[in-house]
Amino acid sequence: MRRYDHIDLRVRSLPEVRRFYESLLPALGFDHETEIEGWLQYEARSPDGVAEFFGIKESANHVANECRFAFWVDEPGDVDRLATLVAEAGGQNIEGPAYEEPNYYAVFFEDPSGNRLEICNRTGKGNEFPS
Repeated sequence: MRRYDHIDLRVRSLPEVRRFYESLLPALGFDHETEIEGWLQYEARSPDGVAEFFGIKESANHVANECRFAFWVDEPGDVDRLATLVAEAGGQNIEGPAYEEPNYYAVFFEDPSGNRLEICNRTGKGNEFPS
C-alpha cells in the first residue's frame, strides 16, 4: 500500500535549488525527471507504472518554516553516503549523521531555500510504534 502520492514543495528560486535536487532526488530513488513547465519534478516509478513524485515550484514569496520531510533509507551506510552528497550539492545547516536514539541514525539539513529535510534509517528492535 502506498502511504503518499506526492510532495509539492515551494522554494524561493528554482535556479537556486536545481543542482541540489537534481543530485539528491535520483539518489533517493526519484530517478525519472518529468518535464512540466515551471516545475522541477522527479518520480519514483513502480512496476505497475504508478509513480510517487517530488515536485518543486518557485514561489517568490516563499519563506521556509519548521516543517521537515524525512526520507527513509535501508542502511546506515546510505545515510552516510547521502550526507556526503547533500554537502557536495549545496545542503546547508547539516547536522550529523549521528544516532538520535540507539536505533535511529539520521542526517538533518536544509536545501538552498531553507526547507528542512532529513535522511534516516531505523534498525533493530525499539522502533515499532506503540500499540
